[in-house]
Amino acid sequence: MAEGTKLEIVSPEKLLFSQTVRSVTVPGADGYFTVLGDHAPLMTTLRSGFVTVVDMAGVSHVYYVRGGFADVAPESLTILAEEAQSIADFDRAKIDALIAAGLTAKQAAATADEEARLQNEIDGWRNLLLEAGSGAGAAAH
Repeated sequence: MAEGTKLEIVSPEKLLFSQTVRSVTVPGADGYFTVLGDHAPLMTTLRSGFVTVVDMAGVSHVYYVRGGFADVAPESLTILAEEAQSIADFDRAKIDALIAAGLTAKQAAATADEEARLQNEIDGWRNLLLEAGSGAGAAAH
């Protein structure tokens, strides 16, 4: 097995993370999956959720992502997210406001698909609230 995987997490605004890591857990379209060195090639869309990175020193870093895709190669993983932020960048008031806005939008949803998408987003924000409340920005997963 290779010594780690080169990871890049990119949002439209900036490159959030770029280094070789031990493992990365990603919220893929079909559920969470973990990438280690020498992973089989894979490309998937992302759902809203948490990317948990374990660096070479064994320290975990957690990022919230919404939308985008992940491109896995045997020696690298590139995450191109519509939105990506370190969990440490969120505070309770910001997350509460996002949940409230999501609930309002869900009530006005015109289709069942739109309502389901908004519920998924709301669930993601609620999970983020739990993570941010537990100080997961520095905690291991």
